[in-house]
Amino acid sequence: MSRIRLGVNIDHVATIRNARGESYPDPARAAEVAIAAGADGITAHLREDRRHISDADIETLAKLCRKRGRPLNFEAAATDEMLAIALKHRPHAAALVPERREEVTTEGGLNVAGEHNRVAPMVARLKEAGVRVCLFIDADPRQIEAAASVGAQVVELHVGAYCVAVREHHTAEAERLYAELKAAAAQAAALGLEVHAGHGIDYETVGAIAAIPELAELNIGHFLIGEAIFTGLDAAIRRMRSLMDAARDEAAA
Repeated sequence: MSRIRLGVNIDHVATIRNARGESYPDPARAAEVAIAAGADGITAHLREDRRHISDADIETLAKLCRKRGRPLNFEAAATDEMLAIALKHRPHAAALVPERREEVTTEGGLNVAGEHNRVAPMVARLKEAGVRVCLFIDADPRQIEAAASVGAQVVELHVGAYCVAVREHHTAEAERLYAELKAAAAQAAALGLEVHAGHGIDYETVGAIAAIPELAELNIGHFLIGEAIFTGLDAAIRRMRSLMDAARDEAAA
């Protein structure tokens, strides 16, 4: 079983910065710490309302990641504005996600099946520019098939509901959702898609998720930034990396 990659989402470093309108803490500094601690890539979500990551952050992070030899995963809504920004900066990957202004965080996966005619041209333009395209979707067979049909190279499975069920000790629900995630990962891989997972992952849930053999990458942000308040970002990332590796080793044994 291959090593699973860790992408660190630094959005909420920018959230703290923006709470006071200051220039610190700096998301770029967080990216440097994350890379030094073992992150395989950096993820940043540029929202329509710019509630955390800013346009200037994306420009800085794109340059930093190229210099450090790490991929930047640019998360954004599937809109013309965000497409133009992605084409301008040409990050390693663009992850298209659903977005509503009133949501606290991303609430579900992109409805690729229902928005095929809007998503497919965006995927094509990004691929033509050399940007790897990821679609953030629920573990739904119909959405996985649609992601393959529009030409995406990667899907990221929304694992938030599973993580909540584990934390709230809803055992039967967690088992059902985990079975769905395993089936979705196998389906996506069989269709030739690279499979990632993200949203809500913490120390308690990372082991089971990392053990799913088809998963190539986990993207984790909110928990790591929160844990960093108590242990430091370097230590939080190193522990997460260690748990991921241990889960893979155990699953392969």
